[in-house]
Amino acid sequence: MNEVYVLGVGRTAYGRFPDLTVGALAGEALARCLADSGCELSAVDGVFFANATQGALEGQHLVRGQAALRDAGVEGVPVVNVENACASGATALHLAATAVRAGEMDVALAIGAEKMYGADEERLTAAFHGGLDVARWQEGLKALREAAGADEVPPGRRSVFMDIYAALAADHRRRHPSCTPRELAAVTAKNRRHGALNPLAARREELTADEVLAAREVAAPLTVPMCAPIGDGAAAALVCSPAVVRRLGARRAVRLRASVVVSGTGRTLDEPERAITRRAAALAYERAGLGPDDVSLAEVHDATAVGEVLQAEALGLVPPGEGGPAAARGETALGGRLPVNTSGGLESNGHPVGATGIGQIHELVTQLRGEAGARQVPGARIGLAENGGGFLGFEEAAAAVLVLEAPEAGRRS
Repeated sequence: MNEVYVLGVGRTAYGRFPDLTVGALAGEALARCLADSGCELSAVDGVFFANATQGALEGQHLVRGQAALRDAGVEGVPVVNVENACASGATALHLAATAVRAGEMDVALAIGAEKMYGADEERLTAAFHGGLDVARWQEGLKALREAAGADEVPPGRRSVFMDIYAALAADHRRRHPSCTPRELAAVTAKNRRHGALNPLAARREELTADEVLAAREVAAPLTVPMCAPIGDGAAAALVCSPAVVRRLGARRAVRLRASVVVSGTGRTLDEPERAITRRAAALAYERAGLGPDDVSLAEVHDATAVGEVLQAEALGLVPPGEGGPAAARGETALGGRLPVNTSGGLESNGHPVGATGIGQIHELVTQLRGEAGARQVPGARIGLAENGGGFLGFEEAAAAVLVLEAPEAGRRS
């Protein structure tokens, strides 16, 4: 398989930006990415633009990328619009890397942008329901609760995905009683400590596990800090062939060892060996020629604290049932055995859906270059990103796993 490198990355702050459009956010991320890569826009052979909600929220369908990037000077090259729920950003990067591996492009841009704050609440609700089977979402949620042994959650103002994560938390507790709400709170407290070190994160105030547990309940056992907020923001990554790396003398280029995107299956909750992330990870490890023990740090999709627990276990980073206890012991914190979500994760950064997967890559590239400052993982060599989205049956509709290697290690191999 032909090699692919991440030449440059760029990211905006995530948060609430009422005066910025999708195009303005995307333009800022693009400018930062180009500056980081030392590459001109004219060198970009094609663009893969990730966005999940603008059609539902603003009525901008069909040509979102072309519209968002026109003021940034993107024109003439192919622009492929990517919508794959919360996995949109990672999917866009996977497609960009695939185009480079195939020899179709020498330099490809993956960029994701989302503008979610300020939207009409009814449209925002509809956008989130679009990540489910809209014709059968109620019966699907009921089946999930029954299979998980979860109680129905009282009505409230929240995304339907919080109800889904509450059911998944109940199922995980059923199978692994050692992962209590306090262990989930430890995950969030750990991510808030990391987020406090990230100037681009939306939530930068540290919280203790006790404060997380005492916060308002969203859907038991999840409290507000355990749930990622929505967000406005954008992120970009420029990928290229080895020939471009050599031509530019790009010593900071990070090797993309593997990128995998898969879809869900009709598995039951009692078939964890068939879980979507576990299948994606197995493929990614095989293609990278690596295993979980080789991973230095990981960014995983913690739309809620239980999301991090489930994904860390499915990726093989911790044993089954140990995602929460490992966080409580400090194993997945900075300074621990295998830091997870050094960026602060979605819980601290927020979740501008189309940008999230590429934002994870921004963190990993920064870490693998040794440029993460106060949150730097010493000697980081292999970074792993997991980005999942949507929900059908008993698991995500889409999942992506990407494996990256530090520049020095890439040159040695």
